[in-house]
Amino acid sequence: MFFLLSKTFELAFSPLTWAMALVIAGLAFASRAPARKWLWRGCLTLAVGVLYVFSIQRVSNALERHLEAGARSTMKEGIVYDGVVLLGGIVDVLVSGPNRPRAYGENIERLLATYDLLRTGLAKEVVVSGGGEGVFAREAHVLRQQLIDWGMAPERAVIDDQSRNTRENAVESARVARERGWKSILVVTSAFHMERALGCFKALGLEVDALPVDQRGYDPARFSGSWQSWLPQVGSLAQSTHALHEMAARVIYRVRGYAQ
Repeated sequence: MFFLLSKTFELAFSPLTWAMALVIAGLAFASRAPARKWLWRGCLTLAVGVLYVFSIQRVSNALERHLEAGARSTMKEGIVYDGVVLLGGIVDVLVSGPNRPRAYGENIERLLATYDLLRTGLAKEVVVSGGGEGVFAREAHVLRQQLIDWGMAPERAVIDDQSRNTRENAVESARVARERGWKSILVVTSAFHMERALGCFKALGLEVDALPVDQRGYDPARFSGSWQSWLPQVGSLAQSTHALHEMAARVIYRVRGYAQ
């Protein structure tokens, strides 16, 4: 139930949803109160304004920088971690599967960083997380097979193919850590996602270190004198929507007690 409610709630934190709601309201005002043209014109103007604001680089970048502000690596030097937790959200589960090409999204740095830890001996084992809702394959199986193809011994990977969200990832990873007696654990995920991920592990009383990757925000000084940063772009709208969803998820997790 929580999974469905969280996804529905996230939909409400979308600029496109807001704009569509304003357009519908404007059309309703136009049909019911034709004499009050300012009402529906105002709604349509706000709809355009919302889409514009969240479609420019300056805004989308500011949102990403806000999410990543607290993401710092706490990885300790000179130790070998008993386990590394690779959080999902990397594989396109609608495409990847048996006898099909593996398709990865923009979070692939999570996989690359984890592989490097295993390859260099900085981590002994890995929990590969990702249940997914795809038709062809569970994400965890795709990621594990990729690591094996790159040379990792199969017995070094623990599969978590049931978790559908960060909370469930943390619960399952904590169970694996207890069963295997891990004393040192490193969590690898995108910088924007790290605060919520660590909050979930803290709520379970599990001490972990963090390795944030996949930095997306950049110095706004790059916008200096750039008129293109004021132009609306589909990519920036998607980035803003993604950032707003993560902000909403942080609130939901704290309210539910799933993250500290």
